Amino acid sequence: MAANRIDPAFWAGRRVFLTGHTGFKGSWLGIWLDMLGAQTTGYALPPERAEDMFAHLQLERALAGSLDHRIGDIGDFETLQEALRAARPEIVIHMAAQPLVRRSYREPLATFATNVMGTAHLLEAARHVPGIQAILLVTTDKCYENLEHELPYKEGDHLGGHDPYSASKAGSEIVGAAYRRSFLAEQGVMVATARAGNVIGGGDWSEDRLIPDAVRAWRDSETLVIRSPSATRPWQHVIEPLRGYLMLAEALCGAGGAAAAEAWNFGPQLDAVQPVRHVIEKMANRWGPMAAEMRGQGGEARWRAENELP
Repeated sequence: MAANRIDPAFWAGRRVFLTGHTGFKGSWLGIWLDMLGAQTTGYALPPERAEDMFAHLQLERALAGSLDHRIGDIGDFETLQEALRAARPEIVIHMAAQPLVRRSYREPLATFATNVMGTAHLLEAARHVPGIQAILLVTTDKCYENLEHELPYKEGDHLGGHDPYSASKAGSEIVGAAYRRSFLAEQGVMVATARAGNVIGGGDWSEDRLIPDAVRAWRDSETLVIRSPSATRPWQHVIEPLRGYLMLAEALCGAGGAAAAEAWNFGPQLDAVQPVRHVIEKMANRWGPMAAEMRGQGGEARWRAENELP
C-alpha cells in the first residue's frame, strides 16, 4: 500500500460481495463502491430501524444500478453459498456482525454465532467459489487482550476479550487465519483482517453509542448519562477506515498481495485519542444549531456521569 490513495480504475466494473451492507459502515461502503463503479452484491439482514442510513436514504433504490441487494442471514450457510456463487465476486468484504458490546452480554450465544460461525460460514462458502482474488474480514480493535494500558495495541499483540463481543471478534480473527493457512493461500486467495474501532459518522443510530445516544436523549429533552467521561478513545470518522479497507483490498489483489495477507490496524493519529468528555462537550456546544435544523425538536444539551447524582 505504497500509494496513499484509492485507484478508481481498479474498482471500475469490479465484482464485490459485501456482507453487512445495510449496516452503518456497510451503507457508507456501498455508496463509495457505487461512486467507484464497482458492481456490488450485498448480503445482510434488513436494517433494524427506519432511521438507519440504508433505510432512511432508500439505498436499495438509490444504488439499484450497482447494488444487487440480497436479504440473508450470515448464519444460513446454504443461502449464503448460493448468493456467493451467483455473484461470482473477485473481492469479498465481510462486514456482517453483531457489533455491540452491551448486547453481547444479553445475547452471548447469538453474538458468537454471528461473529465466529458467520465468519466460518463465509470462508467455507468462499473457498468453493472460483474467481475470488481477495477476502477482507472486518473485525475490531477490541479483539486484543485488554491489558488496561494506554499504549496502542500492535497487530502482533495477544488476542483476547473480557466480554462476549471482544472474544467473538478475537475468535473471528483466529478463524480467518486458520482458513488462510489451511485452504485459501494455496488456492491463491489472499485473506486479510482489518481492525478498527470507535468509528463515528452520519447514519449511525445503533444503541449504546455515544453520539446516537446523545442525539436521542437531547431530542427527547432528556439528560444523557455517560458511564466513563474520562475514558479515552481513538475516534475516527467512518470515511477513514473505509478508505483503508479499500486500499487494503487493492493491495491484496496486486503483485505483492501475499505480503498484505495478514492483520492490519486502522486508527487515527495519537492526537485524535481524546476522552469521551471532549467529544460530548463539543457536541453539546453545537446542539443548538442542530436542534434548530430539526425544526425545533429537542431541548437543552444536558449530560452527567453515571456516578453523579441527577
